[in-house]
Amino acid sequence: MNDELSIQGFLDYLVVEKGLSENTRLSYRRDLLKFISYINSKGRPLTDAAPDDISGFMRDLKAGGQSVRSYTRALIAVRGLYKYLLKQGQVKASPCSAIDIPKAQRKLPDFLKFAEVDRLLQAPDTGRPLGLRDKAMLETLYATGLRVSELVSLKLNDLSLQAGYLTAFGKGSKERLVPLGLSAMEWLKRYMDEARPAILKNRQNKFLFVTARGTKMTRQNFWVIIKLSALKAGIDKKKIKPHIIRHSFATHLLEGGADLRLVQAMLGHADISTTQIYTHITNERLKKLHKKHPRG
Repeated sequence: MNDELSIQGFLDYLVVEKGLSENTRLSYRRDLLKFISYINSKGRPLTDAAPDDISGFMRDLKAGGQSVRSYTRALIAVRGLYKYLLKQGQVKASPCSAIDIPKAQRKLPDFLKFAEVDRLLQAPDTGRPLGLRDKAMLETLYATGLRVSELVSLKLNDLSLQAGYLTAFGKGSKERLVPLGLSAMEWLKRYMDEARPAILKNRQNKFLFVTARGTKMTRQNFWVIIKLSALKAGIDKKKIKPHIIRHSFATHLLEGGADLRLVQAMLGHADISTTQIYTHITNERLKKLHKKHPRG
């Protein structure tokens, strides 16, 4: 089979069977096309690759200045490809079996303190329709820990105010139910009853959150709202990043004694190891607090 057709078959399999996101699919494709080019330069097809070829390809990536994250992603893509080819009977053994994936040093995510979150949530001017919308969005984000992309993609029928939850669609279009707190529910109801009709002015839109022009809210639109609210709240602009409220949500839940599996489910993490990064934050904070103890 043609090498590029093998890659396409593998990527199609990941999308259909594993729910691979479009961004990851494109990244894997770029990595695998580089690998094809490397193998073909040796005069061999994919199915004839040896362990030394995999090592050589990875050395080339390192020499080319690839970050640990990009290097690791490329190795995961190549290993996955050969696992797929093995399953399809196109190879008898994987040339990647003896090559380990490097353990990357994970940077602890930044988060806001309770007082900073409170100031951020109080920043919008709720006497204006757009301010009421901004308030509802910020309250929803902090109550649910949604990704910004998930928040702006919410449709009207994804919201169940009476039942107290919303339906979010995460990476790979995976669906999950996320409970809403009383405060978020109150502000969402006010937004739906008062602000949304005033903003739309009889225009139709299936998305929950809309812009002043009546169009779907985008990540870029909401990013501006977060930055302006943070500026008004007097929060250090270096702290403000796209996922800062999501990180704060998870950290505050764990500090309050929430179960790690519950936080994993709410965040929509496929692997609990992704959620465990927040336990490192809470542990670091405990260490700092302990040092302030007279006997610490």
